Amino acid sequence: MNWKELLQTEMEAAYKGTERLVSMVEDSQLGWKPATGQNWMTTGQLLKHISDACGMAIKGFVTGDWGLPEGMDLKDLKPEEMLLPAEKMPAVANVADALKLLAEDKKTGLDLLAQCREDDLANRPAPAPWDDREMVLGHRLLQMIYHLQIHKAQLFYYLKLQGKPVGTADLW
Repeated sequence: MNWKELLQTEMEAAYKGTERLVSMVEDSQLGWKPATGQNWMTTGQLLKHISDACGMAIKGFVTGDWGLPEGMDLKDLKPEEMLLPAEKMPAVANVADALKLLAEDKKTGLDLLAQCREDDLANRPAPAPWDDREMVLGHRLLQMIYHLQIHKAQLFYYLKLQGKPVGTADLW
């Protein structure tokens, strides 16, 4: 298996559909969230989360830089600090910012993937602070692409619930 080719193809497809869906959001709907249930992100929070759901995490796995303040390590964080409740999550100010951040995240992910050696993707252990299962780097990076895909699907349903004319083709 060629990890790089697989990961690049999957990443390009994930971002393409995500960009399309983000472009369908209106600034006036950034505060919207589902009316029933609990711990839902607003649309603005979801867009912010989507904008660092993949590339930022790839950076963490490839370089060890998780974007934490100097002197802080992921091991220092409690589980509840790694996964904030929705009401504490940051949001984007507007859709234009979300698209810019998403493009930056895509570039980060693709640039770091390009730096990876195939042997590292296939064999280098890649522990995650939130998951104690043993996995190689390529598998972890694929999980981060899946993470983006999951939230892309969440945005798809947010748009549907807001009455936007989205269909299955918009996911791809």
